[in-house]
Amino acid sequence: MPPQPSLRFLPVWRRNFLVWRKLTIPSILGNLADPLLYMLGFGYGIGALVPQMEGMSYIAFIAAGTVCSSTMNSATFESMYSSFSRMHVQRTWDAILNTPIDLDDVVVAEVAWSASKATLSGVAVLIVATALGLAQSWLALWIVPLALLAGLTFASLGLIMTAVSPSYDFFMYYFTLVITPMMLVSGVFFPIEQLPPALQAVAGVLPLTHAVAIARPLMNDAVPAGLVTHLLVLVAYGLVGFHVALAMTRRRLLK
Repeated sequence: MPPQPSLRFLPVWRRNFLVWRKLTIPSILGNLADPLLYMLGFGYGIGALVPQMEGMSYIAFIAAGTVCSSTMNSATFESMYSSFSRMHVQRTWDAILNTPIDLDDVVVAEVAWSASKATLSGVAVLIVATALGLAQSWLALWIVPLALLAGLTFASLGLIMTAVSPSYDFFMYYFTLVITPMMLVSGVFFPIEQLPPALQAVAGVLPLTHAVAIARPLMNDAVPAGLVTHLLVLVAYGLVGFHVALAMTRRRLLK
């Protein structure tokens, strides 16, 4: 059965927002601290040894990658740990499904909410990078919709894991075998051209690579080459991920 979402996902999104609002400060701090530590630590530390990379300072090079990796991590964490809590531990989804809201609306709301938090995380890092003089153009504002698109993509992929997970421990496989390697080979910390050809081919099909390929030129006053291709890859990952996540969630909860 194809997805049948409706605007009834909005009350579910609002419910998640109201719960998050009670923990706004620690939540923002948690989303902001890690990426900033990576960006400032690697940027100023390794940057002292590597003055320039692709015509820019090293900290400016990793700033765009940090925006994208922060977005990925936020969307993935929210769509796995938090969604699993609402679905399996707290039974929040069961309560919602006893109202006129369908499971499709709940899944759409989880994707939208995870993407919203991911956008907030990416924008927060972008603001700090701008304050440090690492974003040199108004083109950097296009990173806001890019963060939303990347958030939708990684949230959809994360929900696939949530649909099949028996416990929180299961998520470590995804983080260890997928998310962490993807962050290391997708051009966040160094150009993918430094990788062996086989790894370059792998990196070329990863969604984070395409997000970074868009964000880095935008933060340096340039229009990304191959922009349409990069966007289509992110959209394709998001659509396929959402359909698979919805099908597997239906099989888990409606069987």
